[in-house]
Amino acid sequence: MLLTREQLQERLIALHEASLELVKNVALENLLERIAAVACEQANARYAALGVQGEGRALEKFITVGLSEEQIRRIPHPPLGRGLIGELMNTTGPLRVPVIREDPRSVGFPENHPVMVSFLGVPIRVGEKQLGQIYLTDKIGADEFSADDEKIIQMLATYAGAAIQNAQLVEGMKDRDQALTRRTEDLTLLNDIASVLTSSLELDEILNKTLGLVMNYMRVEAGEIFLLEEDGKTLQMVLHRGQAAEAFWTRNLFKVGDGYVGIVAATRKPLVSADLATDVRFLREAIVTAGFRQIACIPMLSGENLMGVMSVVSRNRDPIDDRSVEMMAAVGNWAGLAIENARLHANARRLAILEERERIGMDLHDGIIQSIYGVGLSLENALHSIDDNPDDAKQCVQNAINGLNQAIRDLRSYILDLKPRQLGNDGLIIGIKRLIAEYRANTFAEVRFTEPDSDMKELPQTHILALFHICQEALANAAKHAKAKKVQISIWSTDTRVLMEIIDDGKGFDVDTVSANIGHGLANMHTRARSVGGEVDISSVPHGGTTVLAWVPRARTHEAGG
Repeated sequence: MLLTREQLQERLIALHEASLELVKNVALENLLERIAAVACEQANARYAALGVQGEGRALEKFITVGLSEEQIRRIPHPPLGRGLIGELMNTTGPLRVPVIREDPRSVGFPENHPVMVSFLGVPIRVGEKQLGQIYLTDKIGADEFSADDEKIIQMLATYAGAAIQNAQLVEGMKDRDQALTRRTEDLTLLNDIASVLTSSLELDEILNKTLGLVMNYMRVEAGEIFLLEEDGKTLQMVLHRGQAAEAFWTRNLFKVGDGYVGIVAATRKPLVSADLATDVRFLREAIVTAGFRQIACIPMLSGENLMGVMSVVSRNRDPIDDRSVEMMAAVGNWAGLAIENARLHANARRLAILEERERIGMDLHDGIIQSIYGVGLSLENALHSIDDNPDDAKQCVQNAINGLNQAIRDLRSYILDLKPRQLGNDGLIIGIKRLIAEYRANTFAEVRFTEPDSDMKELPQTHILALFHICQEALANAAKHAKAKKVQISIWSTDTRVLMEIIDDGKGFDVDTVSANIGHGLANMHTRARSVGGEVDISSVPHGGTTVLAWVPRARTHEAGG
């Protein structure tokens, strides 16, 4: 039935008004429903549908008008894109059919689908691209859809194409905006984590700040960190942040392989659960009772080494997405490396303390203890002279008093700043001469000194101290153990080294026997020389005296600097 001019004009005006409403609607789902409803009104159809094609020309959305929710629910599946629907998807023009079941292109309807007779389909196109299709069935008041219906719906399809494209562009912009916002959050997290991990080597600070940043990024209510114990089999919780702390601390130890924490430690892969109440792998009932629904666990790795496990737990029903888990895993790798660095730093500090204690002990042995031993020798001489030569005995006692006062001053220096003051700023040659004077006064032994051609002032202070203490130890051994009567000290230099030789005529010893159980004083000699890149050679035979040959480089070496 053809429309009169007045009827066609009314429909065109109504179509124009409807199209203006379409372009205002930028929500795609609402827009599709509105297009289908307008088509149904304009063509006076009982049923209408609108299909939108996605990638590969398959139907991505299919919106219906005229079918009840119960009717839609009873139909076993949505359209598959076959029959007349498939034909319309592959054509550029409209398709009008009086009786659907009589058309050879029809494949029928699925079970429980309402019976439909007449059909009008129009593709929705923008340029050369087909966005979707408008489907109309069962013309009300006529046996089939008319040519005028076809023209009106074609015009609607043109408006619909522009509206759909606009809505898709808006949705694309929203998706890109969300992606940009998420990327900004990701970069902020990584930047904050990097700042934390590079600004501190304190393990507690690293763990606390890292967990706080991850919890804030994931928007969760609680988090925890387990660290692997030295046995390599046990994980112990060292930190909890957030709500329900008492529920989490009810179990703070896991074996590798047990529970979520242990499984992540064993597999070294992230593990996520969206329903803790039904997950038999989650072995902490108190946390479920506290209302937490889901968890994400990630390993903290440093290369191939497992440092621990980090978990975040939430009461939220929205599932934890894969992107968040990937970000957590990246943070876990960074945190694992920072944990190992913090532990290495702590070990280095402990080692430095031990080395400093050893140095202090060595300085005390080579300095103050030797001075006190000299005082003892002086008092021993006083004891032997007190009857025969009281004046000499008094001088020996006075020397002993002076020696004790000097030892007290040196000991006070160690207490105040842990630095030896025996050598002072006098230089190596004057320092050696003072040692010789003290040795002669305490032992009455003969000492000859062959000085070098220069004053050795260009020698680094560390090298001067090493030679000074080696000479001090050699003289102490000559007096204390060798009971030497004569000592020869010689210092000379080459282009690259400064050498010092101390020869005594004392008792001597078996070098092989002593090397197997080397004394503290001899060990100190080797340690001091090697600390500045030099070496000490000790040769001796029983009843044949002892020779100590020490050398140090003239300039500071890389090893000495290290």
